[in-house]
Parts: sequence; C-alpha cells; structure tokens
Amino acid sequence: MNVLIISSSPRKGGNSDLLCDQFMTGAVESGHQVTKVNLRDLTIGYCTGCGYCFEKHRCTQKDDMAPLLEQMIAADVIVLASPIYFYTMCGQLKTMIDRSCARYTEIRNKEFHYILTAADTSAAAMDKTVVEFSGFLECLNGAVCKGVIAGTGAWNKGDIKKSPMMRTAYEAGLNL
Repeated sequence: MNVLIISSSPRKGGNSDLLCDQFMTGAVESGHQVTKVNLRDLTIGYCTGCGYCFEKHRCTQKDDMAPLLEQMIAADVIVLASPIYFYTMCGQLKTMIDRSCARYTEIRNKEFHYILTAADTSAAAMDKTVVEFSGFLECLNGAVCKGVIAGTGAWNKGDIKKSPMMRTAYEAGLNL
C-alpha cells in the first residue's frame, strides 16, 4: 500500500514525530511504500474563505498545499499525527485540513490512523481531538479510522520513548 504519514509536530524529534517514525518503520518492514511529510517543513497558508475552490477545485494560494493534496489523493493509508495543545490538534494540522477543501472530494476510500501525544496522563483527555479528526473523515467518502495511538504523559521532547506507545505505533505500521 501507499502510506502517507503527515506529522504536524513543530519539533523535529518531538513526541508525535517519534511515534510517526515508529509507525513508518513497521510499515516499511511490511513492504509498504511510505512517505512522511513534516508540516513544519512546508509553507501552507490559512484558508481565506474566498470560495474560489468551490468553483475551480483548486486554491488561489501558491504554496505547498497543492502537492500535499496530490499525495493525499494518491495514498491508500493516511496517518495524521499531532501533539495535543489545550486538548485539541495543533494549528498546523488544522490549517492543512482546512486547506484540503479544494479537493477533499477526491480524498476517498482511505484508511486513516491517528497519532496523538499529550502531556496529560489520561488517554480519555484526547477524546475531544479524536472527535475533531472524525469530523474531517465524515467529509471524505469511504474514509475509515483504523486506529488511534494515544501517547500520554509526554511533555518534554523525547518523553514518549519511555511509553509502550512506541511499540504500539511500530506494530500498527507493521500490521497494515
């Protein structure tokens, strides 16, 4: 399968980024083609609400979102990864989701996995974020969430390395 991992961690080697790497290692070992995209390395502007995309199915902004949309459309599996700030996904990922509006109808029949990390030690604290992700999937024909990897107790960079979620992320990629 063609697997696209979208890491919205603003920190290279941040906790959600580390879980993405574990997922990727497992998926590669299973023979899948895997691409990891770091939103921190891209320039993606905010949606301006101009409505151009409703008519033309493309955005007026000339940034890195158009090539990322191509990758999303081509993927069989999409992993959305975010650190959790104030019990919600980070702004970088929300901006990317908003900007998918131009071609969201073409992102269909995909398997999704969510990777979340938070300082809070309760996995239930991430339920609100999972609902937000589910709202995005409800707009995509045939999209199915296949798994949620919730890394808790990860405040400082690298804290997640002590978590059993490292193994869980690896196994999720391995078992695609």
